[in-house]
Amino acid sequence: MTPQEQRNNLLADRLIKNLNRRNMKAFYCPTADEAVKKVLELIEDGSSVTWGGSMTIRDMGIPDALRNRGTLTVLDRDLVETPEEKQDMYLRAFTADVYLTSANAISEDGVIVNIDGNGNRVAAITWGPKKVIFVISLNKVAQTVEAALARARSTASPVNAQRFDINTPCHIDGICHNCNSPESICSYVHFLRNSRGGNRHTVVLVGEDFGY
Repeated sequence: MTPQEQRNNLLADRLIKNLNRRNMKAFYCPTADEAVKKVLELIEDGSSVTWGGSMTIRDMGIPDALRNRGTLTVLDRDLVETPEEKQDMYLRAFTADVYLTSANAISEDGVIVNIDGNGNRVAAITWGPKKVIFVISLNKVAQTVEAALARARSTASPVNAQRFDINTPCHIDGICHNCNSPESICSYVHFLRNSRGGNRHTVVLVGEDFGY
């Protein structure tokens, strides 16, 4: 086992204990392949499932794995084209059995931090779907909640901004300006510090780096 793998195991153990303390189930998968298998294992046959705008979810191939399973009702947000279809899919996500997402950052003591432009992802994390499954790579771990917020704003958001045709300062120069742009993708800041409702939130930690 390499020093990096040893450190990942220790960090994952710490995170799992802290997430459990916050009423969240948690698992550690050293590789993406193991993580995809774990996600599929956590979703029961016959479930309806959808996901947020997560590059981690897409880059790991989870949408394809869900489509190919054949026993799920997949609310496929990646197939919608018009603003009206997108809005309808956002609303249908609240009725899903399972909602998949990642995080912009997570603190060592288990607080999950996300920043949204439209707010649909953080809204679904908070309320609606029966189960929320996070897939979070260990590269998104920060020492404190304050550091997690800083990572979400100064690292994740300027990179995510490059994915969109928007006119924000971070899209222009890659640096967070704490702006109030009408097109800001940092309109809604969300902290998940405790899961209510009997382990509604589950976290799958991944040893390989994914997402921003």
